[in-house]
Amino acid sequence: MIPMLRVEVKNDRPLICARELYEALGIKTQYSVWIDRIISLGFVSGQDFYPKMNKSTGGRCSVDHYITVDMAKHICMLLRNEKGKLYRQYFLELEKAWNQPEQVMARALQLANTQIAKLQEQCTELGDQLIKQQMLLEDMAPKAAYLDLIMNSPSSVLVTQIAKDYGYSAVSFNRLLHDMRIQYKVNDQWVLYADYAGKGYVQSRTIYMYPNRTGPVVRIQTEWTQKGRRFLYEFLKEQGILPLIEKEGG
Repeated sequence: MIPMLRVEVKNDRPLICARELYEALGIKTQYSVWIDRIISLGFVSGQDFYPKMNKSTGGRCSVDHYITVDMAKHICMLLRNEKGKLYRQYFLELEKAWNQPEQVMARALQLANTQIAKLQEQCTELGDQLIKQQMLLEDMAPKAAYLDLIMNSPSSVLVTQIAKDYGYSAVSFNRLLHDMRIQYKVNDQWVLYADYAGKGYVQSRTIYMYPNRTGPVVRIQTEWTQKGRRFLYEFLKEQGILPLIEKEGG
């Protein structure tokens, strides 16, 4: 009886570890010298053998070679001794078993099952992506609708109009923005705190009122621009306050 050798499969071909064969045959020459000598006989890397770098354990990395059964049989023939004959016969039996119809069918089924499993995994991933995209689109649809409403509105709007979008009265909405330290009142006009002033969120409009015959009364009115209206949307959303259109959409 001779020691069994490890068999690995690459490109549906059985491969033998050349170092294991070298040790089993009792070769005395240093492995690196021996394998170079064998390769120089005309064997081709990637066709007859496949080098494989081993992990370093502190010293230099060693290289193993995985060889085809044909190359292993050729090596055994070169020895012309009893071990060489035994291992050549071993490789002949291995080759015969490998090429039996049932073994070929078993490998084909295994390959098909592997490919099916990969396809199923890819389909599952694709399905998950589609679901996530659909959820994202559904989540963004109300936001897009409200932002479209903002962009289609006039260049500036009164706070009353914005308040209505959120289900507030103008008074309660102004108070909300005051409590959130967005605006405060000066001479009966709402103005923005320094953090938000000068960013194009609001503009002032002069209103002339004629309550009696003594003359007009001048009032400065704050109006929100489209940019300011969008700022309010983003700011309030962070606080969990959504416009009615989004609440209905959710």
